[in-house]
Amino acid sequence: MRIALFSLVLLVGGCVIQAPPREVIQPAPVAEEAAPPPAVVSVYEEPPLSEPAPIAVGWAPPPMLVEAPPPPPFLHAVWVGGYWVWQGNWVWAHGHWMAPPRAQYVWVHPYYEHRGGAVIFISGYWSAPGVGFVQPSPELVLAVEPAAVGVIPGPRPIGPEGCFVPAPPGSRRGIIVPAPVGTAPAVVTSAPPVVAVGMRVTTNVSNVHNTNIRNTNITNVTNVTNVTIVAPPAATANGRAFSSSVPAAPHLAAARPALVQARAPQPVSTRTVMPYVSAHAHPAAPPSQAHGAVAEAHPQPVLARESQPVHAGSMSGSVRPEARAQREARALPARPVQSAPAKAAAAGLARTPDAKAAPARTPAAATARSKTAVAKTAPAHPDNGKAHKADAKKDAQQAHP
Repeated sequence: MRIALFSLVLLVGGCVIQAPPREVIQPAPVAEEAAPPPAVVSVYEEPPLSEPAPIAVGWAPPPMLVEAPPPPPFLHAVWVGGYWVWQGNWVWAHGHWMAPPRAQYVWVHPYYEHRGGAVIFISGYWSAPGVGFVQPSPELVLAVEPAAVGVIPGPRPIGPEGCFVPAPPGSRRGIIVPAPVGTAPAVVTSAPPVVAVGMRVTTNVSNVHNTNIRNTNITNVTNVTNVTIVAPPAATANGRAFSSSVPAAPHLAAARPALVQARAPQPVSTRTVMPYVSAHAHPAAPPSQAHGAVAEAHPQPVLARESQPVHAGSMSGSVRPEARAQREARALPARPVQSAPAKAAAAGLARTPDAKAAPARTPAAATARSKTAVAKTAPAHPDNGKAHKADAKKDAQQAHP
């Protein structure tokens, strides 16, 4: 009774008994680590001696790497390489000093262009004197090259369309830096890394000649002494604006101190690799021939072997020349056309013109040939020639008693 009265008092007083709250264990936050960049493959590429055909790649090249060029080994040496090249994947063409392959040949830097979400790439090459670089036509449509087996595609190009150079070392993958045609990729190695679009390269001193030949623009860029790299604060990784003048010469630009030491690895092999050939390139067709080329060649037909003339006193005339000619004709492939002398020789009616010019056989030679023919046509002795030897010995004893 007392418990009931106590409960009634509690209800009237408005007291509510609540259960203790449960402890909810929150999972520890997992730190998301950025995937490490793929291992860099470094090669020595053999530069071609003319402008190669452009190819289309589905993703942008990685940021530039740092190479400290050694002193030039000889006079007029040219610094070649130190850029990204396509070999089924973006691989690093290791920089090295090289002599021009021919007199007055000049080195042309690689060409990167952002077009329609893909990269139009032309590898570096040696150019003949007086031959300018030809930019890919705006109407050119290229199929994207397939990646090598096991290669994971990278990010799409991030930035405005047009000619560009790969971003400085340490930059976000996929960022491109707009630049004029003919800019060496190594000019950005001393610039700070970028994480957004905004860095650009401009030329300071240059003579640009544009020539239009049959709707093809040929751009000759000469007398470039230095370039200016400009980036707003929102583009750089450190949040600071950047503006600097950099030498245009690739070996001088690569020799400047880099802010991020992303060193290029040494190639595993010193053997040079050939430039990439497009997987969509059509094989070279064989040289076409005129319709009358075969008729004009006048090939000599292979005919049945003609029978040789037989001497009047020879016994080989007993062998049937018609049967021998027929056997030889069956053994050789049939021909639709046969000369008249061959038909006459096969029928045994007349001698061929070649037989008239052949020297006449002597009676001794004809006799020897007839004996050989008789020996071949004679039946074999049942005792394999033993009786013949005995008869020959007996005849000799009778001749010389």
